[in-house]
Amino acid sequence: METIGERLKIIRKNNNLTQAAFGEAIGVTKQAIANIESNHSNPSIDFLGKLIENFNVNVNWLISGKGKFLINEFSFYNMPDNEFEIKVREVLKKEGLI
Repeated sequence: METIGERLKIIRKNNNLTQAAFGEAIGVTKQAIANIESNHSNPSIDFLGKLIENFNVNVNWLISGKGKFLINEFSFYNMPDNEFEIKVREVLKKEGLI
């Protein structure tokens, strides 16, 4: 079974980005990307939000491996920030990550 780190690496490679370029697009360091990809840390909620915003990634897929790789491009854009955060926290809690 793939880990969050392995799935993040899939996203990065699917976009033909180095760890440095991927981190820059999300607003984190190359080391932060390396730590997540090697399963030394988990992505923060802010990180997940930027991932959705910049790469249209289905967070449920990233966290659990379930569902489609990408989300419908309009599904989260009209959702209020607090509702989005609640949904992300629900997925994280369900997967035992918080």
